[in-house]
Amino acid sequence: MQFLPVCLNLIDAPVVLVGGGAVGTRKARLLLSAGANLTVVSPTLSEELESLLAEHAGVWKKATYHKADLHGMTLVVAATPDNATNEQIFRDASARSLPVNVVDSPELCTFIFPAIIDRDPLLIAISSSGRSPVLTRILRRKIEALIPATYGRLASFAGRFRQQVKDRIPHESTRRLFWEQVLEGAVAEQVLVGREEQAERQLAECLNDSAKGFPGEVYLVGAGPGDPDLLTFKAARLLQSADVVLYDRLVSPAILEMARRDAERIYVGKRRSQHSLPQTQINELLVQLAGQGKRVVRLKGGDPFVFGRGGEEIELLAQHDIPFQVVPGVTAANGAACYAGIPLTHRDHAQSVRFLAGYLKGNSVEHDWNMLQSTNETLVFYMGLMGLPVICEQLVAHGRSGDTPVAMIERGTQPEQRVLVGTLDTMVEIVRRAQPGGPTLIIVGDVVRLHENLSWYGQTAGDRKR
Repeated sequence: MQFLPVCLNLIDAPVVLVGGGAVGTRKARLLLSAGANLTVVSPTLSEELESLLAEHAGVWKKATYHKADLHGMTLVVAATPDNATNEQIFRDASARSLPVNVVDSPELCTFIFPAIIDRDPLLIAISSSGRSPVLTRILRRKIEALIPATYGRLASFAGRFRQQVKDRIPHESTRRLFWEQVLEGAVAEQVLVGREEQAERQLAECLNDSAKGFPGEVYLVGAGPGDPDLLTFKAARLLQSADVVLYDRLVSPAILEMARRDAERIYVGKRRSQHSLPQTQINELLVQLAGQGKRVVRLKGGDPFVFGRGGEEIELLAQHDIPFQVVPGVTAANGAACYAGIPLTHRDHAQSVRFLAGYLKGNSVEHDWNMLQSTNETLVFYMGLMGLPVICEQLVAHGRSGDTPVAMIERGTQPEQRVLVGTLDTMVEIVRRAQPGGPTLIIVGDVVRLHENLSWYGQTAGDRKR
């Protein structure tokens, strides 16, 4: 994050704008609408800017810029057509530790102007960190179409009762849940259609009901194999509502960032022979947190019910009568295989697919290897990096050809994705040289031959043609 989004209170704040042309006029509109006490330094002014200053009691200093113009100011905006002048303004403002924006020059800015959706008092700001103003304007149009103008009325309504609700519901997480129910329910609908008296009566009823407390709940959420775009809408919504997030090492940082900022994050990840928290303690922690009335997201890589031990966790929740939901995720086999251009089934190569655990138990991988010999079936081994030598050895020993194609996908669906391709005879040596880290997925079968022609992830169209 290059710029931290903030909202400034500029009411009656002394602000200087250097430049009186079309660009300066656009910035002046924003600054004056925010209540700034604006001084414009420029030899000339556009007609609109002159009218704006007259309407808002702004000051026009008809002159070229001098560093003394910054004296007593709290904010500086430079919008002149002269690069040398703009650079000098940036240096002078920085020397005085004044926030400064040089229009269309992100490298000369300590703050930037986002695209704004104004539903006063509700404001939504969108920024590309100065990289693509056109893109931010496109996104603003899209979001504006989704946000009714009456949402400002809803924000004002909530503001009027904020202290009353705080006095009645002192516990922060309980209060947050109350407001979420109010602002997404019948009270909000009454406000949006202008029936605020009815809304006030319903809000009072909700406050009385809140004295009974809110039950805790647990959500087992599949985070998918890593790409945040593969997260379901429901998963994203529940992440935003959670008080606590328990996550493992397979959850990518980009997905964890989608959780509410003030949610407590607890790492419960596991590595081979190194458990941050034993599974029984994770199960008990879910019960304990929900018993405190908290909404808990158990965020699991892939899908909770595919080698995710989700069934064990909800068994204990059910025994304690704790409400829970399970949100499916894209399992690693589907996600990683798709991004690697390896269809798990294909009319000409494989008519079935089998998911298997590939981790070592002692020095072996325990399977009925005689059942894994069909050349028309794709085998997918989860957690098989350390067990790869045993997997290759046992498949060949029980009848699979040493020429059977094998792929190991490292960090599937993520920008760092890497695909190593070989055969049962060669794969161990390929992996030894490449030294992949986790998480990895192993695919065995004729479908791996399609990888070279069908792989698209991280490639341009020109790369694929070649």
